Amino acid sequence: MKIRRFSAAAFAAALLIPGVAACNGDGTAGAGASGTPSASGSIAPSGSAGTGDAKQALLDSTNAIRDGNFRFTMSGAGSTAEGQVHEPSQSAAMRMTIGDPSSDLMMKLDLIHFKPDSWVKLELGGKAASSVPGVQKLNLGKYQHLDQTRIKGNRALGFDFDKIDPAGSAVLTQGITEVRQAGEGAYEGTVDVSKAAEAGSLDPAVITALGTQAQTVPFTAKVDGQGRLSELVLKLPAAGQSAAQDVKITYSDYGSAAAAQKPPADQVVEAPAEFYNLFN
Repeated sequence: MKIRRFSAAAFAAALLIPGVAACNGDGTAGAGASGTPSASGSIAPSGSAGTGDAKQALLDSTNAIRDGNFRFTMSGAGSTAEGQVHEPSQSAAMRMTIGDPSSDLMMKLDLIHFKPDSWVKLELGGKAASSVPGVQKLNLGKYQHLDQTRIKGNRALGFDFDKIDPAGSAVLTQGITEVRQAGEGAYEGTVDVSKAAEAGSLDPAVITALGTQAQTVPFTAKVDGQGRLSELVLKLPAAGQSAAQDVKITYSDYGSAAAAQKPPADQVVEAPAEFYNLFN
């Protein structure tokens, strides 16, 4: 089979989340984009009644994300990501897996960002892994130090500490078109994801493939006891070549995430040209 390069868009499509994009923490890294909700101020009570109150509660639930100190997970399309963001130390980390050993191509990435540096440990597997150009220079079992000028703007590899949410939940909640409370701290409704192309959890190509369905994607959400977003699930319908699927995003450990750890010097090499060729 022909091995395609993992462009930022292709990576996001495979992950349906990180294009995971941006990620951080004790094993995560990400290159997503976060938005700033139009609402600000204290978090609304989870028990508010009307639709307007319910939407406001969800808009406000993303405020704590902007403090840049949390753990997160994302899953969808047979891929997973987990990590943490620690803005106080300007660090982040993320681990992600796309596919599994039975897939034509499986990829595992262990990304660490510690501004201004980034490192990634890459593992390629699956039946077609041997066909990847330069695979012997990629599966090194070590962290590869990344040239920032070569990953700038790459949603799969970079991380922007001015846009610290890998999933872009603030952007997604702004697109809510209908919402109702479904229990204590629980909500359900629909969201217009056509307005959320910047969200790291969705690939713009998938949004385009959804067509008019993108305007009424069902979702469920949960907030914790302090009104902070703890879970968001988008129920994407089938579109184009993609089957119907759930994209799940979770947040935890607000205010108590740890700084990322730089890899030991003896476990670091400079990323070869083959690495950048794979992602660009």
